[in-house]
Amino acid sequence: MDLQKQLMKIGFTEYEAKVYLAMLSQYPATGYQLSKESGVPRSMVYEALKRLHAKGAALETVEGRSTLYRPLPPEALLTKHSEDINRLIEDLRSELSTLYESKIDNRVWTIQGETAVVTYAAQLINQAKDELFLVLTDDVLVDLEAEISAAHSRSVDINTLLTGEGQIEIGRVAYHPPLESELQDLTNTIVVVADNGETLIGSTELREKKMATVTRNSDLVMITRQFVWMEMFTQRIYSRLDAELLARLDPEDRRVFESLNVGSDD
Repeated sequence: MDLQKQLMKIGFTEYEAKVYLAMLSQYPATGYQLSKESGVPRSMVYEALKRLHAKGAALETVEGRSTLYRPLPPEALLTKHSEDINRLIEDLRSELSTLYESKIDNRVWTIQGETAVVTYAAQLINQAKDELFLVLTDDVLVDLEAEISAAHSRSVDINTLLTGEGQIEIGRVAYHPPLESELQDLTNTIVVVADNGETLIGSTELREKKMATVTRNSDLVMITRQFVWMEMFTQRIYSRLDAELLARLDPEDRRVFESLNVGSDD
C-alpha cells in the first residue's frame, strides 16, 4: 500500500504525509532530522510541521535550544480524523438537504461508479414506503441486505429475484436458474424498482466501471417492474414442473430448468 497517497486522500499534503511517515520511526526528532529522513526540503519541513501540529497530527516540545516533534499515534490520528469527517458529513447532510428539491421528470439518467450505484440503490430502498422489486447479484445482496431488512420492518412489500448463490429470507424470493441467468445476461445485473415510481438498472460486471440507469419515467418503471414480477412468477411455476412435463420441453428450454434439477424428485 502506498501510505503517502492514502494519507493524501484523507487531507494531508504531500509534504505533510512524508513528514508524518518519517516521524513514525524517527522521534523525537528535530525539523532538520525529519527533513533528512523524509526528503522534504528544510525550507518546507517546518511549514509542514506547523500544519501537522495545528491539525493535531504532531506534538512538539522545546528542549534546550531545539524544538522536538513526535507523531500523534496512528490509532488516535485515524480516530480523530474519522470523528471529524463524520461531523462534517452530518453538517453537510443537513445543509445540503435544505438546498435540494426532489423533482419528478421523465428523463433517463446515468450514474457511474460502484459506490455511487450501490448508494443510490440503498437510497431507493430506504425511501420505499409500499413495495420493492429487486434483482440482485451476490455482492449487491450483501451490500444491501441491511437496507432490505429495514424496509421489511417498515412493512414494505419486498420481492427479490436472486441470480447468484446468495440467499435471503425476507419477503417473496425467487432464485433464477444459473444457465438462464447467463443466457439473459442477468449474472451481473442489479435492478431496484421502488413504489412503482422510480427504477435503477445497472451492471456490476466491472466494479471500477459500474454504471446504472435511473429514471422516473412511468412507462419504463412499469416495464421494469413487470419484468421482475414475471420472472419471479415464472420461477415459481418452474419449481412445480415434474419430470414428465420437463421431458416435453424443447431441449434448450429443458437445459435451463435442469440446471436447477427442478422436478427431478416430484
